Amino acid sequence: MNVQRSTKKEFSKLIEKHQAIIHKVTLVYTNGPADREDLFQEICLQLWKAYPNFRGEAKFSTWMYRVALNTAISTIRKNRNNPGFERLTDHDGAMDENRDEAEQLKQLYTAISKLNRIDKAIILLWLDEKSYEEIASIIGTTKSNVSVKLVRIKRKLEELVLESENKEL
Repeated sequence: MNVQRSTKKEFSKLIEKHQAIIHKVTLVYTNGPADREDLFQEICLQLWKAYPNFRGEAKFSTWMYRVALNTAISTIRKNRNNPGFERLTDHDGAMDENRDEAEQLKQLYTAISKLNRIDKAIILLWLDEKSYEEIASIIGTTKSNVSVKLVRIKRKLEELVLESENKEL
């Protein structure tokens, strides 16, 4: 078996194993299935292009988050005039059977979509149970900065969810 075929197979297995990371990033940074699919494909392309440079100094999932988030943010910058990117108004992913839980999840993702790009990335990584050290490494900041930002982000999300609930009343 040649090296390129082996690399493709290895890459495909890693993408399949960690595809939830890409789905989370696309969900938070896009609006609608077509935009999510486009961003998913762009992230996969950028991961493939960058894969030969993956040195294994960090976990694959950490490296993958870094590439996915950078790709999402770059895509948003390129598509500023595309209203589908960066605003999530509906959540059509797989929802839990429990309607209340599904509604809370929808409210959370809607609130997250209103955060700035960096705050979105930080809360997404935190929700995925990444350590402060991993988040700092992916975002390119310090562990203490992540801690401070998370406190502020959580407070902001709470305000956004309460604001949303008050509008419904």
